[in-house]
Amino acid sequence: MNSTSARRLGIALIVLVSIGYTIIPLVVSLATASTSLNTRLLVALTAFYWPHFLHVQQAFTGTRSRWLPSTLAVQVVATYLPEALGFTSWSAGTAPLLAGPVLLLLPLRWGGVLVMTMAAVEFWWLQGIFHNVTGSFFYALTILITGAMIYVVVRLVRVTAELEQARADLAEAAVLKERLRISRDLHDGLGHSLTAIVLKGDLAARLMDRDLPAAKTEVGALVQVAREAAQEVRQVARGYRRMTLADEVHRAAALLESSGIGCQVNLAEITPSREPDEALAWAVREGVTNILRHSRATTCSITTSDRAGRTHLEIVNNGLPPDDAQTATDPVGDGPVGAQPFGGGLVGGGLVGLAERAAQVGGTVEAGRTSEGGFRLTMEVPT
Repeated sequence: MNSTSARRLGIALIVLVSIGYTIIPLVVSLATASTSLNTRLLVALTAFYWPHFLHVQQAFTGTRSRWLPSTLAVQVVATYLPEALGFTSWSAGTAPLLAGPVLLLLPLRWGGVLVMTMAAVEFWWLQGIFHNVTGSFFYALTILITGAMIYVVVRLVRVTAELEQARADLAEAAVLKERLRISRDLHDGLGHSLTAIVLKGDLAARLMDRDLPAAKTEVGALVQVAREAAQEVRQVARGYRRMTLADEVHRAAALLESSGIGCQVNLAEITPSREPDEALAWAVREGVTNILRHSRATTCSITTSDRAGRTHLEIVNNGLPPDDAQTATDPVGDGPVGAQPFGGGLVGGGLVGLAERAAQVGGTVEAGRTSEGGFRLTMEVPT
């Protein structure tokens, strides 16, 4: 049942109960009493039911009118004043309905105290008139039961609406999370692939005139990288993207060597679990892409080590450009962005994506220049 249906059912139930308390006395009075008395009866009923249904509507919508004190006072007067005007036992039919708005519109603690007081006053009043303990107790009890029923019905309808809104918010958050995942994966994955395509295309162009077989080899490698990029896009769209540290290090070393950058690889005998292993693989891809696009590196090292049950990855290269001495640049060429460690955090494009990936598995990322004028990227994740 959705919130609209629940609200309609709740309103119908409260209306039926509200009318049920007065319909029989009203019919009897219209059939037997004088016109003058019936006129006063209809005026009293209007004065009671108008604020009553107004208060129920406010309770369903969760709003509070600025006239609430006045309308609640009108309903209280219409509940008890007719007793003094000749309508004996009038409050026996109206006080139970007043209990609902009292519980709904006032703080529950104070509303509960007032409803208990109303029940006690009703018992005392009816006992003084009819001298019937059982009947007086029954009518006093209806105040508690009816007030609680109206309160529960309205609260259930409100909770249904809140749950429906929560489901909608969760669905929207899931969509946003998926969009962010696709954006991050495309940023990280395609940035690397496009960099490789550009490098191999430039190399093939330079080799075309002096070493045609080598140029053809580079063109073939370029086509292969393009195919892999297309496959990565399909994997991102399907939500499946399995990467391993060992495979990514192998690809990175080959790409660096083909670009004229010497690469030293020193991987410890560590087997991280799947999610930390993927995070480390992304770090290698991001770091190598950064080196190829934004450095004048001639050497690079990729090292892993075990530090008290955590896998520590370190990627270090030389040749950081002079204008990047204080600021790293975004790995896909979006322009300069800060990437120094600030209390374990990072600011900027692809590096921020790495920080998010590491945080998801309980790890950390730091990046910054070395004292020798190079750049160091580190990631540490639970093994």
